[in-house]
Amino acid sequence: MHAFIEHARSFPARAAVAGERLDRHAAGQAPLALFITCSDSRVVPSLITGARPGELFELRTAGGIVPRYDLDRPSGEAATVEFAVEALDIGDIVVCGHSHCAAVGAVVRRDDLAAVPAMGGWLAHAADSLGDERTDLGSATKQHILAQLDRLHAYPAVRRRIEEGRMRLHGWFYEVHTGMVFAHRPGHDTFLPL
Repeated sequence: MHAFIEHARSFPARAAVAGERLDRHAAGQAPLALFITCSDSRVVPSLITGARPGELFELRTAGGIVPRYDLDRPSGEAATVEFAVEALDIGDIVVCGHSHCAAVGAVVRRDDLAAVPAMGGWLAHAADSLGDERTDLGSATKQHILAQLDRLHAYPAVRRRIEEGRMRLHGWFYEVHTGMVFAHRPGHDTFLPL
């Protein structure tokens, strides 16, 4: 923690040296995209994309799961997506899964999650999207990314914006061991390098 504390203390000075005017953020935010990804510490959206402060609105969950839209059971994830679309007028949403994902791996392997019951309950959102066929982790993660994109289509605000031609959804797969990013190409139903 010591290194983190020291970096936090020196952040204003480092930002100024880098030419980052932090005071401009006080007026509000206008991010360019919503980036939905896993909470995994190896996945750093701003590092992967080169985004500067204020450019990405992030939603990070275990496994990068987007729960089904259900007003009877509101979630922080649904609220974040809705806010990004309606209040921030974001036109692009990226769902970025990654290699070596422990959450997707736990579902694929059918791990016993009795010691982490909240995680087990959360991963039930992913289990139905992966179906009964079990495959290698990379393929399962890509299938999982596509399932999250399908769920986003069911969010009323997202669906409306897509129908109006004002929103695009992107499925990305990040390899933590190479740094490569692959994008889903719907016409080819495959993930190809960006």
